[in-house]
Amino acid sequence: MENFYLAALQMVPGIGSSRIKALVEYFGSARQAWLADQGDLFLSKCLDNTIYNNLLGQRDKIDIHKLAESLRKKRIFLCCFFDDDYPLLLRNTFNPPCVLYYRGTLPINDKQIAIVGSRKATAYGKNVAGMLAAALAAARVGIVSGAARGIDTAAHLGALEQGYTVAVLGSGVDVAYPPENAKLLGNIAEKGVVLSEYAPGVIAHPGHFPARNRIISGLARGVIVVEAAEKSGALITADFALEEGRDVFAVPGSIFAGNSKGTNRLIKQGAKLVDCVIDILEEYDWEKSPGNQVEPELSQAEQQVYSLLNYEEPIGIEEIVTKLNVLPATAAYIILQLSLRGLTVEHSGQRYTCTAREGIK
Repeated sequence: MENFYLAALQMVPGIGSSRIKALVEYFGSARQAWLADQGDLFLSKCLDNTIYNNLLGQRDKIDIHKLAESLRKKRIFLCCFFDDDYPLLLRNTFNPPCVLYYRGTLPINDKQIAIVGSRKATAYGKNVAGMLAAALAAARVGIVSGAARGIDTAAHLGALEQGYTVAVLGSGVDVAYPPENAKLLGNIAEKGVVLSEYAPGVIAHPGHFPARNRIISGLARGVIVVEAAEKSGALITADFALEEGRDVFAVPGSIFAGNSKGTNRLIKQGAKLVDCVIDILEEYDWEKSPGNQVEPELSQAEQQVYSLLNYEEPIGIEEIVTKLNVLPATAAYIILQLSLRGLTVEHSGQRYTCTAREGIK
């Protein structure tokens, strides 16, 4: 039950990991700290008056045994700083969470790379994020991201095609944010892990995301930034990585694109430029995935449609019909066949791009 007492302590507003560790050291365990006499708590000098009162208030609200039963029913697990399976890279950061809530399977090694970027990602950015994530996952590299719209979502989806991914949330692990990613988070919990320092039921809040970003960078050997404006949460993640001595990589973008100003500036400041998975694998002497990807076999009609598509600017059915002089139903059918084989991505207004993959096209 010790971990549940630690979780309860972490729910106290303002307490923080350092104060929890001080309490555990002073009283000998989280249980003893939680159950300590008010006078003993005050005399410990581990808490200031505000947090001392917060703790007393939380003790009246939380039933530890009900908390434990609730987590078990939801299949939400706890991993605490003192546990052997606490992620090693995160443990060695400045301010790691004392308690992690998670659904799924925690990473078993430090072979992790974070991929982050703009929520308002372009087709180019999402294609790059998905391509890099899939290629790294195929090389047995875990992909860490924040399950946000845009680049994060593309990175998780790419990783799930080939291997393992970690979603770090700014809410409880039972809260889907953004709501449209509920299915994605369910898939990640089955094939990877969804984790958070926030208790179940806690909704996403703007103030949670910088703290979430320190966990993303803390779990990874390096951070790849794909599309970031000059003021971006992805750049906060990169800053955390630099403070912890982790590597920062950046994907170059157009000099005219606002979404690329932050990433291009990172490259100017010394971040390693990335345009293929080899740039990452060589940095850590990691082996590429066995075997080579094979160019998909396409019929003549499929090849004609596929050749019109690119990685950046979506093309509509009408343009395909006009350029190839085919019926709209024929163009739509071919696009569907390509999509079922994972070769195209649909955008708003029935517009399409190629799906970028290492070694293909």
